[in-house]
Amino acid sequence: MLPSLIIGALSGQRALTPLAAVSIAAARHRLPEENAPPPLLDKPWVAGGLLAVAVAEMVGDKWPKSPNRTVLSGSTARFLTAAAAGAALAPREERVKAGLLAAVTAVGTAHLGLAARLRSMKRWSQARTGFVEDALLLAGTALVIRQVATR
Repeated sequence: MLPSLIIGALSGQRALTPLAAVSIAAARHRLPEENAPPPLLDKPWVAGGLLAVAVAEMVGDKWPKSPNRTVLSGSTARFLTAAAAGAALAPREERVKAGLLAAVTAVGTAHLGLAARLRSMKRWSQARTGFVEDALLLAGTALVIRQVATR
């Protein structure tokens, strides 16, 4: 269940990037056989759409008037996308537990990530801190997917 926990933590920073990565892995049939992704997540057109909105989320994050990730809509999005991603990374018999673990973790780390980002923005700009956050998020997501992916 560790991959689900980590993908949840990453989802707290960006709601859509971890789910897009899981969807891409599912569409490429790279998830272990005991992990059947939630319906539609393994469709290439869904993976492509999630990738597009994940990129849009990263771009929008650099805009000064972007809402904080902890507003109700942001927390709800993180809860739902982390639940789907976390469930997809767990064996079928652990799917519900893993999804809930990822979802709760995402909401918690969203608050921690926002606090860290706000502190960083006192020294560096919103865009700079966002690019660093994106780089860490992409690296972490890639590592999780690499660990669970099959050849």
